Amino acid sequence: MKEIILIKLGEIVLKGLNRRNFEDALVRSLKRRLAKIGEFQVKIAQSTISVTPVYDDTDMDEVVDCVSKVFGIAAFARACVTEKDLDKIKEAAGEYLAETFETAKTFKVEAKRSDKKFPYQSPEISAEVGGYLLEKFPHISVNVHNPDVIVTVEIRDFGAYVRAGLIRGAGGIPVGTGGKACVLISGGIDSPVASYMMAKRGIELTAVHFASPPYTSVRAEEKVVELLQRVAKYSGRMKMFTVPFTEIQQEIREKCKEDYFTLIMRRFMMEIAEIIARQNDCHALITGESLGQVASQTIRAIECTDAACDMPVFRPLIGMDKEEIIEISRKINTFEVSIQPYEDCCTVFTPKHPKTQPALKEVIAEQNKLDCKALIERAVAGVKLTNIE
Repeated sequence: MKEIILIKLGEIVLKGLNRRNFEDALVRSLKRRLAKIGEFQVKIAQSTISVTPVYDDTDMDEVVDCVSKVFGIAAFARACVTEKDLDKIKEAAGEYLAETFETAKTFKVEAKRSDKKFPYQSPEISAEVGGYLLEKFPHISVNVHNPDVIVTVEIRDFGAYVRAGLIRGAGGIPVGTGGKACVLISGGIDSPVASYMMAKRGIELTAVHFASPPYTSVRAEEKVVELLQRVAKYSGRMKMFTVPFTEIQQEIREKCKEDYFTLIMRRFMMEIAEIIARQNDCHALITGESLGQVASQTIRAIECTDAACDMPVFRPLIGMDKEEIIEISRKINTFEVSIQPYEDCCTVFTPKHPKTQPALKEVIAEQNKLDCKALIERAVAGVKLTNIE
């Protein structure tokens, strides 16, 4: 029996004259992700996208897992395809839903007739299919108010589809429709979640990671690659730029007051990330900061770091508490990787008493003790590229 995926669009349907651009972006995203699994026909008609495997031995469980992580999809369902003949539809429903009905006690049938040439109206289709299923599965009964299973029969231009229930999609809008931005990624819990949340709003991601060997290990960088690979299941492929940061941190430690260390380090990060962002046609930066979570994330501290760059800075976690962030990290499967004990450059040189209410002019005065231009140029020249799939 031929099985396909039927995809229901989310907020894309509200996009008015721009809707076609969002639909095309979603179809492209689906095709690119599904290409890793097999060959598929992906078509859109009547506000529904159909994903049809070319070969019958395609692993549909793998397809479901892939589709569930594509932004722009409100909900989707596995469905069987049959001819637009009422007897064939009833037989297909009985065969396709047999496993589903093994554990169900109640059901109802809903019919949707997009093809008005079909000789039966929706209530007739529901009654006929429901009656057939009651005879075939005598242990179940009809409950129109709160059924265990909702059987949906759709009569469309290209065939009839039978499905049982919808699976919730990833939501959001297709990646790429919101532009490009550069995320400052560490090995912690927050920045992978921030990456996911901005990708959900259509942002195509480029990642910048700061490494400080020998204070940070190769394993710490591999940890970040693994985190981005898990984010990429939602965001799609991206570039990761690893910046050598040791010299800058050593210079700060030697020449600047200790309580300003984190602030000056963050300002360097923002300046370098902005350079890389512009080189890669990105128009904003993304960080995983949450207001008040640590000393460098007070309003005054954020003001000082933002002053180091001209790009907009998106902070999708700014009003969230740690438990909310951890909940999302578990959902996207990054939490267990994030808590692995490999330190990143942000934690290696943390001062004992960081400045929480800094004045911008004081921070700049401390930073001016350094040859900032030369330090940044050498760091950018040493950047390493990793492609994340």
